[in-house]
Amino acid sequence: MGKLPLLIFDAFFFWFFEAPKGLALYFFSFNNALLKLFSFRLLLSTYFKPWKNEYRKGLVGFSIGMGMFIKTWIILFDIVLLLLFTVLEILAILAFILWPFATVVLFFYKI
Repeated sequence: MGKLPLLIFDAFFFWFFEAPKGLALYFFSFNNALLKLFSFRLLLSTYFKPWKNEYRKGLVGFSIGMGMFIKTWIILFDIVLLLLFTVLEILAILAFILWPFATVVLFFYKI
């Protein structure tokens, strides 16, 4: 009988503290990989440089403008995608935390 309270505490600690922390670290790593995959930092650092390194006379201004136009849309897409994934990740962590409560509610109320 002495080990049961420790087991309950360990399960509680795992479910509500360790596992959500592990999920959050995993999602942070996933978001970091996503930003590297879409070259977000590279797009920001080369924002005012010509697209495709086009430096021929008469095309430099157009290439810079075209590069800024294309990079703006790609950066906006990256930000929207990152925000979408962040919202889904927060919902996943909340669903994980609330899962035991939802199980009890469904068991007793038969919804």
